[in-house]
Amino acid sequence: MYHVLVPIDTNEDRALSQARAAAALHREGSEIQATLLHVFDDRDRAETTSVTQLEVGNRVANYLSDQGVSVHTESRYGDPASEIVEAADELNADNIILGGRKRSKLGSLIFGSVSQTVTLEANHPVTITGDTVKADPTYICETCGKKYYTESEITTCNSCGGVKIEKVR
Repeated sequence: MYHVLVPIDTNEDRALSQARAAAALHREGSEIQATLLHVFDDRDRAETTSVTQLEVGNRVANYLSDQGVSVHTESRYGDPASEIVEAADELNADNIILGGRKRSKLGSLIFGSVSQTVTLEANHPVTITGDTVKADPTYICETCGKKYYTESEITTCNSCGGVKIEKVR
């Protein structure tokens, strides 16, 4: 069994890109196990900000399950880079699949980069994906206009909380 660690945050496009990379590892006759990792700053903040991240996690888990990937979920609290590296060690992950985001050189210098830190500190291979390639949206929130590029059904808008989500034909 090939075990991948997939740390996700609130960005659905990045998370689905990570899921696609994990599912692409699935070959005929091979089994893939993905651990979806949620890392929160602290327990108090997690209770108020985790809803969107957990919704994204559910969508990713559904996608991976549909692709024949075994999925487990884990939550941790603390510094994201440290927790990702520690989780990979504890789980003896075969690969860490991160969703990289574009930052300017100055932004990376000031705010740091989880992807960079994990890549430098991990004892496991690291794959960094970006956002999904956006062709046409699959769902649109009629309330705020947010567009979604996912195969999973959207019932509540991550942006405004609206429930008027229309499937694009």
